[in-house]
Amino acid sequence: MTDLEARLRAVVRGEVGFDVTSRALTTMDASNYRRVPAGVVAPRDADDVAAVLAVCRERGVPVVARGGGTSIAGQATGTGVVLDFTRHMNRLVALDPEARTAVVQPGLVLDRLQEAAAPHGLRFGPDPSTHGRCTLGGMIGNNSCGSHSVAWGTTADSVRELDVVTARGGRLRLGRDWAGAPDGLRDLAEGELARLRTGFPELPRRISGYALDALLPENGADVARSFCGSEGTLGILTEAVVRLVESPRARALAVLGYADESAAAEAASGLLPLGPLTVEGMAADLVPSTADLPRGGAWLFVETGGESAGEAHARAEAIVRAADVLDARVVTDPAEQRALWRIREDASGTATRMPDGTEAWPGWEDCAVPPARLGAYLRDFRALMAAHGLRGTPYGHFGDGCIHVRIDFDLLTEAGVARFRRFSEELADLVVTHGGSLSGEHGDGQARAELLPRMYGADMVGLFERVKGVWDPDDLLNPGMLVRPAPLDSGLRFSVLPREPVDVAFGYPADGGDFAAAVRRCVGVAKCRTTSVSGAGVMCPSFRATGAEEHSTRGRARLLHEMLAGEVVTDGWRSEEVRDALDLCLSCKGCRSDCPVGVDMATYKAEFLHRHYAGRRRPAAHHALGRLPVWLRAVSRTRTAWLVNALTAVRPLARAAKRLGGIAPEREIPRLATRTFSRWWERRRAGGGGESARGGAGGAGRGPLVVLWPDTFTEHLSPAVGQAAVRVLEAAGLRVALPPTLRLEKPPVGDGRTVALDPLTLLRGRGRVCCGLTYVSTGQLDRARAVMRRTLDLMEPVLETDAPVVVLEPSCAAALRTDVPELLHDDPRAARLAAKVLTFAETLERHAPGWTPPCVDRPVAGQTHCHQHAVLGDAADRRLREAALLTGELSGGCCGLAGNFGFEKGHFEVSMACAEEQLLPSVRDAPDDTVVLADGYSCRTQLQQLAGVRGRHVAEVLAEALDGAPGREGA
Repeated sequence: MTDLEARLRAVVRGEVGFDVTSRALTTMDASNYRRVPAGVVAPRDADDVAAVLAVCRERGVPVVARGGGTSIAGQATGTGVVLDFTRHMNRLVALDPEARTAVVQPGLVLDRLQEAAAPHGLRFGPDPSTHGRCTLGGMIGNNSCGSHSVAWGTTADSVRELDVVTARGGRLRLGRDWAGAPDGLRDLAEGELARLRTGFPELPRRISGYALDALLPENGADVARSFCGSEGTLGILTEAVVRLVESPRARALAVLGYADESAAAEAASGLLPLGPLTVEGMAADLVPSTADLPRGGAWLFVETGGESAGEAHARAEAIVRAADVLDARVVTDPAEQRALWRIREDASGTATRMPDGTEAWPGWEDCAVPPARLGAYLRDFRALMAAHGLRGTPYGHFGDGCIHVRIDFDLLTEAGVARFRRFSEELADLVVTHGGSLSGEHGDGQARAELLPRMYGADMVGLFERVKGVWDPDDLLNPGMLVRPAPLDSGLRFSVLPREPVDVAFGYPADGGDFAAAVRRCVGVAKCRTTSVSGAGVMCPSFRATGAEEHSTRGRARLLHEMLAGEVVTDGWRSEEVRDALDLCLSCKGCRSDCPVGVDMATYKAEFLHRHYAGRRRPAAHHALGRLPVWLRAVSRTRTAWLVNALTAVRPLARAAKRLGGIAPEREIPRLATRTFSRWWERRRAGGGGESARGGAGGAGRGPLVVLWPDTFTEHLSPAVGQAAVRVLEAAGLRVALPPTLRLEKPPVGDGRTVALDPLTLLRGRGRVCCGLTYVSTGQLDRARAVMRRTLDLMEPVLETDAPVVVLEPSCAAALRTDVPELLHDDPRAARLAAKVLTFAETLERHAPGWTPPCVDRPVAGQTHCHQHAVLGDAADRRLREAALLTGELSGGCCGLAGNFGFEKGHFEVSMACAEEQLLPSVRDAPDDTVVLADGYSCRTQLQQLAGVRGRHVAEVLAEALDGAPGREGA
């Protein structure tokens, strides 16, 4: 333990972290920059903050305040002690609806304030797109704005008073009329009144530099306002009194279509006199699908408010009439508005990839010009990018003249970094030429502070330095930001990554096979750190359960980045810190779809475990659960399922088995089916067992052939699901077959009796297809590849046909669609198999389009499987439920069992917390006649074990309806 760490532990009541994980998690924010801190402190109160400052001042150690870590200019990173306000100083202290004010701590997430204010018809005006994870302290530090700034201004416009601790321990209450001003500030400002009156451009989004003009007497000598946007360089905020505004009772959204972004930009300022709440702009290359948007190549999102829906709609229609548009649409449905706004909010992540997959980066994320000049500025901006051979897609706050853009800078080579500098200097001059501000929302940080003399001149920047000296004479607070800045091209986070591709198992097709490029995907926008999911969202259940950064997708990506860098995490793939952070990753794949930049932590986890345990002893659960298909096939071959069930029903034996297998003691061992699905199928084909073949071998009727995948869970644990699926598929006129169990020379498909191409196969016995999911999730990738190749050998005759492969278990379908082709990227058969995989609902929709499902006419509850949400999509499932009159919506999130995760020792509490987030409450609150749907075996098991509720696959529900024998829900 260092002297600094020991001293901090002695005087601070909050957590002090100088360990590898704490430091690695805070090396970066959402910018291009990286600094390695000495340690991290999570203060509990202002006294802790003062204590940290005293210790660091004695030792000359810098201090950096950090909120959600979403800063885009580098100001939330530092080499000394980082103060993390999100753990403890995150409360809403008070809310006064009459005065329309709130008292907040710096670590309070904006959405928590909005939720508390909403019942009173109030809200905090500024709302950045990161509102689900950005903190009030960070917003004050950056003077954040958001999409509603045309109506309610910047954060500085919403600040009344601030409690601040200065670097030398002073406790100040900042406000108007010089309230709380440190000694010397008033004299300094009053000696520079002429400069303060003439040295700042007039525009709504002038965020760059210190807001010293707020100290003018005609502006109320507002010390609190002047502190906003100081990026933690003047003092440490510990509490704030903020102003709330009245929220409109109703809103409408006018979506205006234009030919291109310049036309949209030129139209934006003309709409401001009509009093809109937002005037946001974006172009087609940032929109995943334009199906719900009016005709055009760029759009303005103009929101209006009113006391009633009619009033809001009328104002939106007035906007449409006043706008010169190609096409327009007015949206009044709140859910539809939220869906459209999500497109805009996700742009901060989606913009990090060009349409061709090329990486794009911040650095010139938010410069602003007078709104009336935005169209001309954008044309000049585009020309400058073209001159430098760069590309980017502007979007953002067109009504305020502020654009966001990620540019495809090459920040990996010396030549690319040199071009980044040249472009930055020329763009700064261009912004100034148009009367603009280098920063219009996110602050200067390291990205732009070096260029402030181009905007303000040397004398004004000298005044900034003198003001910094008044507040922080020892240069203790966030040095290198705003004044005496670090060079804009130094400390880039990419410089520490390996230059040659890392040897890995997966193909990473979207990242050119480069694992480092895959890890670079995380730019830190931290959508994974939201504390609640919206709609059907999933990411990131472990963070919501623990609240710990290392259990967020971003946190894990940061640790992998530092593992590749080798400076903080020094033991590479053997790192215990990375292993522990990944341990609570559920491999739900939610980040694959919900992360704006498509981080795929489930794949990264499998890759890491594969390398981490290479040549080493694995945890018992990897053998017990990862090799589950092997154990279950052995039980099936020996026909001893009844014996296993009997033994595991004896509590002492079950406890011993769970202890040996690394299984959570709180879990029940699921019962095995005494007759597997395949055995049922074989007897059915033979017409034995008193069962009707309903059409005989090969399915019923003469409809299209489909191959039903007998996944491990359906085969050994839930054969009733497979039986029900066969019943429904045949009722829809489809012929059903199972995959071959011998390697066939050619079709026919599905009889398992054709002479084998390889005679040795007969000696080894029949094989079974398997997607390899359990091996992948436990990182046994060599074994997974062997299993997948064997499966492809068996499936070759199927690949030569037009028959789709119907997979009932969503996690297995997702594995076949993604894991198999990405792990066997050198085998073209893998991609061919992936292209054939359909879900149960997709099969009925595409191959039996004329079939009408039976009318169930009951409400549903349950949860969309996380892998279905992330990889497969559920549009066909929704349409199938609608056709069967299964009404209502399934919840989002993750069930928490997630295959092997919830069964592993040490995971039960997190697993249960995930289930309690959405799944279990949705089932408990459902009416008595509700059908509980759960297509995944894990989801059904979680429901049974934690709530005593029987969840069913949609195939079971439809099969029962076909037979006219609806089942009963319950334990």
